[in-house]
Amino acid sequence: MNHFMKIFSLVIMAALLITTPAEGQKKQKDSRAQAAFDAGEYFEAIDLYKNAVNKVSDKTQKTAILFKIGECYRILGDARSAELWYKKAIREDYQDPIIYLRYGQMMLINEKYQEAEEQFKQYTDLVPDDPRGNVGIESCEAATTWKDNPTGYLVENMRYFNSRQRDFSPGYVNEGYTEVYFTSTREDATGNETHGATGQNFADLFSSTLDRKGKWSVPVPVESLNSEFEDGAPCISSDFSTLYFTRCKKGKNQQLGCQVLSATLSAGEWSEPKTELEELGDSVTNAHPAISDDGLTLYFVSDMPGGLGENDLWKVSRESQSGSWGKPVNLGEEINTPGNELYPFMHSDGTLYFSSDSRVGLGGLDIYKANIDETGSWRLENMKPPINSSEDDFGIVFEAGVERGFFSSSRKGRGNDDIYSFVLPPLEFSVSGVVKDEQNDQVLAGSKVKSVGSDGITIEATTGDEGKFRFMLKPSTDYVFIASHPGYLNGKERESTRGIDQSKDFEVTIYLASTTQVIELPNIFYDFAKWDLRPESMVSLDNLVETLIDNPNVTIELMSHTDSRGTPADNQELSQKRAQSVVDYLISKGIAPDRLEAKGYGESQPKVVDEKVLSQYDFLELEDVITDAFINQLEGAELQERAHQVNRRTEFRVLSTEYIPDN
Repeated sequence: MNHFMKIFSLVIMAALLITTPAEGQKKQKDSRAQAAFDAGEYFEAIDLYKNAVNKVSDKTQKTAILFKIGECYRILGDARSAELWYKKAIREDYQDPIIYLRYGQMMLINEKYQEAEEQFKQYTDLVPDDPRGNVGIESCEAATTWKDNPTGYLVENMRYFNSRQRDFSPGYVNEGYTEVYFTSTREDATGNETHGATGQNFADLFSSTLDRKGKWSVPVPVESLNSEFEDGAPCISSDFSTLYFTRCKKGKNQQLGCQVLSATLSAGEWSEPKTELEELGDSVTNAHPAISDDGLTLYFVSDMPGGLGENDLWKVSRESQSGSWGKPVNLGEEINTPGNELYPFMHSDGTLYFSSDSRVGLGGLDIYKANIDETGSWRLENMKPPINSSEDDFGIVFEAGVERGFFSSSRKGRGNDDIYSFVLPPLEFSVSGVVKDEQNDQVLAGSKVKSVGSDGITIEATTGDEGKFRFMLKPSTDYVFIASHPGYLNGKERESTRGIDQSKDFEVTIYLASTTQVIELPNIFYDFAKWDLRPESMVSLDNLVETLIDNPNVTIELMSHTDSRGTPADNQELSQKRAQSVVDYLISKGIAPDRLEAKGYGESQPKVVDEKVLSQYDFLELEDVITDAFINQLEGAELQERAHQVNRRTEFRVLSTEYIPDN
């Protein structure tokens, strides 16, 4: 079912539609179809409108009827049928721009994102001041991304609760979270009348209890709270002594409004329900109560004057639990939109959850969470899949202290609206790694690896024959993994679990450089015939600084090489200055000068191709020596230039591993 069919919203929307000029068209107050529509009898109005549409000759009147049929289907939650009838109205040149918004909203629910975006753009062009058009466009773009990247929640249809009818808006009612009240239109609901809006029974509160074996009982009506009218959307106080819920009264062909009721528990029995917020009067519809943990603030949904949209979230406060409620306060534009905000739930940790159809989302109603930041402003977040879907998602409830609970959704399930359980499993993080020789990619068995966490915990492991290691990690923690092996410089890799909301196994490879090998520094650049370091060289040199800090007992020689173009004397001088410029940079970063030695080799040491060079230059072969004779026999100027580039390099080699740092 669509969110307007989520019980009390029907009454609210019926009142709104009565006062809205048929989206720009003159009402037919004397028609049976219009009377049924105005009374919220959408199920009956569809057949009456369909009978009327072929009997009118006036084009304006006909397109208004086509639009109204679409509206009935939309309100009933049948997005596919609504899309069809909106399309018919557009073909007949229906004039009110609202139809493009509604048509796009139905396409969004039906996951036709490209077509929906076109309708939202058309609506935005015609009604640029209504933010819902741009919200629709953003929703089309977000939906694909979110569906491809679901959160870590596990969601399951609660077959113990659900029937072929509507089952929604659950609430825990005892301290052990083993009893749940929820709203249902199943056959056991009170009264024999069929609701003209839905074709189903009037909704009632039902109860189900969890036994010791983890099985939920067959739901039964909460007889002491149910009436001949619509009853549902339960919410209980933190001490589980006061239940708040909504009752919507309805007379013949007329809505009498919705009110928030409360009942108190005494000796295992509920008291006679009494009406809260009586001072607002019967003319204002109030629904979907949510009580704060301290019992001093009551959140609710209302269409009262002074709101920002069709239905807004409001709150009332009191100084003590026995005191009277103060004046209603609108939660403002940080929460409310020109559309509908419904089904609030106040978590014990102070987080407000609610559903909205006019924010960036997947279609229909999406569930949002809102927290107040350090500036006192609300910060909102869409719950994303799998909590949210392209259908209506609403009526969420949590256990205190656990990321677990229930919510309602009209996604494909057992009935029209179903109740789903959700849980966020504890996040589990680990890292799997291997230690390898930087030069030849060979694994280094017997390496020591330390896991150093920002939480102050250090763990050490030794790699096996395959050079592998593994550590378990904690959430919201930064890690450094430091590897060491005899005859090699220490190496490290970093990972962090901060901000990650799904379990993950990281994979890292730590490369170690042999102290007996010459090690090339990648991406060290100079301008032609210059020795000043270019800015893009700093990343590689900063890595060398880190290597020297991680290996405090090492002294090195910085080696600079040129290609063979230019005179040997010039090349020798240039390479010496370049090597010195690297040493100067390292000293500027705090490396002791007596750990560094600059040496220019000019063109005297042509590169010998190793595995690393081979992986970058496919025209070379292992152990090729890049001499002038070798370069000259290459075909084409391009290959020759690339070979010269291999010779232009900056390297370092370890001179000693016995340096003693000065305190």
